[in-house]
Amino acid sequence: MVMQMFSKNKHTNRSYLKLRITYLIAVVITILLGLASRKFSHLLLPFLAENTGDVLWAMMVYYGFRFLLVRKSLYTSLLLSFLFSFGIEFSQLYQEDWINQIRGTLLGALILGKGYLTVDLIRYTTGIVMATILDKVILIQK
Repeated sequence: MVMQMFSKNKHTNRSYLKLRITYLIAVVITILLGLASRKFSHLLLPFLAENTGDVLWAMMVYYGFRFLLVRKSLYTSLLLSFLFSFGIEFSQLYQEDWINQIRGTLLGALILGKGYLTVDLIRYTTGIVMATILDKVILIQK
């Protein structure tokens, strides 16, 4: 009985580890696609060049929450992704020297953005919804 419980927990932990690795890979792939969408934007249709980066950023946020909270529900990551992404966008309304200096760095700009745009909320919503659908259909289809 004890061995069955131990082996069941071990199997559960192993499956969570596999899921965590899958989400980490999703984060890395999404980051690479996002960086490529910026570097090669001249090769994309104007609509895609303008919107893809923010959509992929929001997808990366979602997969990041799934990685961190692999034992929580998909909906927990969905909600936290919206709160985080929208929070970052609304934080761009705050324009003080100290935070603008952080935003002036490459990493600061990638994480915090530079200026508030309402259209970014639509882009983030699109990315989070797309990532959630992919997650539900492909990653956790069990």
